[in-house]
Order: sequence, then structure tokens, then C-alpha cells
Amino acid sequence: MTAAAVQTYDSLVNDISTYLERTDTATLEKIPQFIMLAEQIIAADLKFLGNLNVVQSNMVANEDVLDKPARWRKTVSMNITVDGKRQPVLLRDYEYLREYWPDPTQTDTPLYYSDYDYTHWLVAPTPDTNYTFEVLYYQRVPPLSSANQTNWFTEYAPQAMLYGSLLQAMPFLKNDERVQLWQAMYQQAIEMLKLENVARIGDRQAIVRDAS
Repeated sequence: MTAAAVQTYDSLVNDISTYLERTDTATLEKIPQFIMLAEQIIAADLKFLGNLNVVQSNMVANEDVLDKPARWRKTVSMNITVDGKRQPVLLRDYEYLREYWPDPTQTDTPLYYSDYDYTHWLVAPTPDTNYTFEVLYYQRVPPLSSANQTNWFTEYAPQAMLYGSLLQAMPFLKNDERVQLWQAMYQQAIEMLKLENVARIGDRQAIVRDAS
């Protein structure tokens, strides 16, 4: 297999072992960590927020705290359905919501939301009924593992995954001579991904111009 072929977690593990030319248990046991670190570095280098996802749920009357979905990373927008029509719930600071609606026991139609903590939102006013709400958000990519063979990184950034994993292995193996090689290969893969992203943005802008 090459980096250009269909990549899976198992094939990536095998490639890393082959490129490193190591079969000792200590190194093989560290490969999942190299992969995990590569995923994090690629996401940071690409400023990649995750998969865009939509979820619908119901608010609970008299409760102003909502659960965020699993692997939530960043909220794009929120809306609720009132009398059969959707209306936006606007993002505001936590302090703004507390000042705007200081008594959470009072209820009305929610107009604003904020991050309450990493796993919850706060809304204000406190819902007066069980409104249906919809959230558009970025979801963290499920990490690769033997149980999760593919994800966004294996599909769209297989070369970066391979070279990034090899680069992460160098400090463990104390192989400074290969750092420059894998760094160069990894950086080349990242730059190609960035160019592809710029091209996609240009395509979207062209569509908007043509439609106007």
C-alpha cells in the first residue's frame, strides 16, 4: 500500500511500522500514540474544526441549560421552532444572558444562548415550553482506532497522516537524522491540502458571483 491508496487505521499502522523498520514491541505499542498526535497536529495546522453536523432536540420547560451533543467543538448557529416557524437564537456572552435574564425561574421564548461550559449551553429567557431546537455545529472527528478504521483524516489527508505519524515517532526513537525528511514530507502534504482548500473557497465565491 502507498499513501495515495485507500488508507485505514490498520494499513496506517502497518505503513508506519514498515517505514520505521521496527518490529519491537515497545515501538509497536507506541504507534497508536503517534497516530493520535498526528491527528491533533494536522487539525491545528489546517485550523480544521471538524465535521459540520446538524442536530435537533427539544428544550425542557423551566430549564435554561441544554446538553451539547457528543464531540461538540464549536457552535455555528441555533434556532427554535415557535408556532410552526423557525426563528434564530442569537449568540451572546454568558454575562449578557445573566444580566438580561437575572431570574431563571421566570420563563418566556428563548432569544439568546451562550456556552455554559464545554458540555452545555445556557439559554435566556428560560423556556416556557418544550421548544424544538436545531443546532448547526462542528463535531470533533472521531479518532482513529482498531474499532474506527477511517475518518476525515484518512479520507482527505492520508499522506499527512503517514508523514505526520512518522514525524511524531522521531523523538521516541531518538532518530534526529530523519526528522528533517519527515518534516519536509509532512509540510508538503499540508501545503497541498491548504491549496485545495483555497481552491474550494474560490469555487464557492465563483458560484455566488455567477448566481448574482
